[in-house]
Amino acid sequence: MFKRLVLGAALTAAATLTLSSVGPAFAAHASARTPAPGTVANKLFRAWLAADRAAAAKAATPAAVKTIFTYVYRAPDRFDGCSSNVCRFVHTSVRVPGGLDGIAMVITGSKVSKVYLSRHITEPPTVAKHLFAAWKRGDEYSGLEVATSATVQKLFKVTYDPRGATHFFQGCSKEPQGYSCAYSYEGGAMLMHVRGSRNAGYEVRSISYLAD
Repeated sequence: MFKRLVLGAALTAAATLTLSSVGPAFAAHASARTPAPGTVANKLFRAWLAADRAAAAKAATPAAVKTIFTYVYRAPDRFDGCSSNVCRFVHTSVRVPGGLDGIAMVITGSKVSKVYLSRHITEPPTVAKHLFAAWKRGDEYSGLEVATSATVQKLFKVTYDPRGATHFFQGCSKEPQGYSCAYSYEGGAMLMHVRGSRNAGYEVRSISYLAD
């Protein structure tokens, strides 16, 4: 009986020692886990609001820091959450061009690796070329910087084919409510209808297609 009690006590002590030694290691591992995307995004956002580039550099890559500090509008006033690793901050009290409505951040690991911004562009051809370049790259968030959500959705329904018809930029011409910027290709043309002003900034409000 005495031997059985001693053995049981020894086993209990060994189990306790094992658990106590594993506990701190597990806690340290848990604390070293990659933070949630929203946590990382808000860290950069707060640093930007404080104009603290040093703090921003701890939360984002140099390219992302450089981009966010070029934002020309007032700060977005609502955190719109994250979709996978992309987090957005949006405006609710000011109208800005494009469907992004503020700032989007791409989170990679523990840092913001890329920032998208609503852009203030004062020339219709620049807006059209920005949208076309985004379509070629398959980058919808870049498209939303300068075009409405409906426009981006319509354009990106068809994936750009680098082996397909070559698109030629034909410039922009005045139309009743703004400008029409054309890309021609064999068999037709794509028209980007640009609206806005130099003061407010331009955006692609809609697109249409012509067939020969």
